[in-house]
Amino acid sequence: MTRKSNPPDLRFEQDLWQGGFLHVTGLDEAGRGALAGPVAVGAVILPASDPHLAETLACSRDSKQMSPRQRDLCAPIIKDAAIAWSVAFAEPGEIDWLGIVAATRLAGMRALSVLGIIPDFLLTDYRLELPESGFPQTSLPKGDARSLSIASASVLAKTTRDTLMRELDGQFPDYGLGQNKGYGTQVHRTALLRLGYSSVHRKSFVIKELRST
Repeated sequence: MTRKSNPPDLRFEQDLWQGGFLHVTGLDEAGRGALAGPVAVGAVILPASDPHLAETLACSRDSKQMSPRQRDLCAPIIKDAAIAWSVAFAEPGEIDWLGIVAATRLAGMRALSVLGIIPDFLLTDYRLELPESGFPQTSLPKGDARSLSIASASVLAKTTRDTLMRELDGQFPDYGLGQNKGYGTQVHRTALLRLGYSSVHRKSFVIKELRST
């Protein structure tokens, strides 16, 4: 029997809170590996003074390990519990121009700029370092499975991006974006083979091994 991993907790945040960093900001991305649509970065600042915070946010996990319904139910709980949160995008054209790493960091900087509270420390998922922000920070491998702030940012980035992809599905119905959210499913790849790129596709992403169904 497979043993369940421990849920994300507040150990990293508590260490920082005790060190005087009260506006610890968790960041994570969604849509990095998609073939269409923007990359999204969520930012979440959780309150240092709430002794029941971990219990309140027990729903929050690495968003990839949650069902769509679980994410949709958890997102408003995170928004209510956070003292500040934001989600920002980098668009497909920016991804093509800058590359996915730089574009993801651009989305992260945008998320910080609209957060409404100035962070004093960043906890980011691995490969989402933001040295240009000027804030002290730690990048955590598997951060969305370890830090509740990062996990919460992951959920908000994912649910916000998924909502946008469902809207884009109405504009570009032949690609199945509402179901695949822009990722490289066989249905999506087959549609690309038949129809070519739309204006919301990342034209710099090489589509390999297209197979007809």
